[in-house]
Amino acid sequence: MEILSDHSQDGEGGVEDISQVSDLDTGLNDRAEQRTCLICGDRATGLHYGIISCEGCKGFFKRSICNKRVYRCSRDKNCVMSRKQRNRCQYCRLLKCLQMGMNRKAIREDGMPGGRNKSIGPVQISEEEIERIMSGQEFEEEANHWSNHGDSDHSSPGNRASESNQPSPGSTLSSRSVELNGFMAFREQYMGMSVPPHYQYIPHLFSYSAHSPLLPPQARSLDPQSYSLIHQLVSAEDLEPLGTPMLIEDGYAVTQAELFALLCRLADELLFRQIAWIKKLPFFCELSIKDYTCLLSSTWQELILLSSLTVYSKQIFGELADVTAKYSPSDEELHRFSDEGMEVIERLIYLYHKFHQLKVSNEEYACMKAINFLNQDIRGLTSASQLEQLNKRYWYICQDFTEYKYTHQPNRFPDLMMCLPEIRYIAGKMVNVPLEQLPLLFKVVLHSCKTSVGKE
Repeated sequence: MEILSDHSQDGEGGVEDISQVSDLDTGLNDRAEQRTCLICGDRATGLHYGIISCEGCKGFFKRSICNKRVYRCSRDKNCVMSRKQRNRCQYCRLLKCLQMGMNRKAIREDGMPGGRNKSIGPVQISEEEIERIMSGQEFEEEANHWSNHGDSDHSSPGNRASESNQPSPGSTLSSRSVELNGFMAFREQYMGMSVPPHYQYIPHLFSYSAHSPLLPPQARSLDPQSYSLIHQLVSAEDLEPLGTPMLIEDGYAVTQAELFALLCRLADELLFRQIAWIKKLPFFCELSIKDYTCLLSSTWQELILLSSLTVYSKQIFGELADVTAKYSPSDEELHRFSDEGMEVIERLIYLYHKFHQLKVSNEEYACMKAINFLNQDIRGLTSASQLEQLNKRYWYICQDFTEYKYTHQPNRFPDLMMCLPEIRYIAGKMVNVPLEQLPLLFKVVLHSCKTSVGKE
């Protein structure tokens, strides 16, 4: 079976020994330090509307949605998106924005006091919904909705926290409290619990900036039910060290076939742990076996990648890295390495450093894993609406936990959520990497990450 199978793009050549790998790694690290826009590959300036993107794509997406633009593609709706070609087809550019997870609802937060709500993360929407947006049908439906229910400059069906209009810049603290309390009623639908009084000032997905002078920091504790649900998620995890043997005698030269076989055994063990994890989930009885099978078959690569970069990272970037160091690729393997493999290498190195910087806790990992797994947009599901509710429940719980545990890191939650679309992207690209290139790919990634961390 494939290990992590998913992702690709961006090419370079050769390596003959560890010193040459180091040279390649240095170049990759330099490039990985510069975030690239997930839409066009230009230099990214940050998290915009839920995903890493450049200023150009950020502005294009906002204009397209706010002005209700409907574009047409004169080709096959699969035009190449790059920094130089992104302006050639507006249809394909907007299509990729939506496919990569840019969040339309985040745009509607721009006019609110306190600036954008950065807690709003990326979204996955169905192909049917994307088609409604691209054809302009959704804009017509929205117009009909507001003509029947009144207009509002700052609210929308998907973002509305209460039936009242959003407060103006001159709003008082009491009026903001009313708005947040309205949101809390909406939130209870997913949490299944009442909200303690001190929650009314806590910033959530639809609230205002945590740094607003009108909202002084409030002492708080983690809600008991949130704690209970997180504890159940962590208890479902097998956090014991991986059992696959990864010790090699000194001086032994590992072959490509031997390393590939080891990667397959690791993938088998990690996949088995995901199957066992599903059976221990606190919501296991709420969904059908068919839906679980569908979810696992669509997300197992992402789950394995997430666990390898977090809870099992010491073994993967320690013991496995030592094994890959004993593998010397041939000249033919080096010259035939694909552009797809190079892009995966760059993105994996970047993601490793991001997780290493965040030092993700077991609680955060368990929540991120559940959020990624509960993807209601996967085809073939019978309970998509129920999955959406479960997904939102753990989204809110994860946000509550990070805000409670890391009070001095206000951007921690959006930083964590920003990693999920990157994991999906990498997982999707790795399927395009030829299987015989995986040993070299892992050798370069593990060596680069281990070396860079050792220098810190």
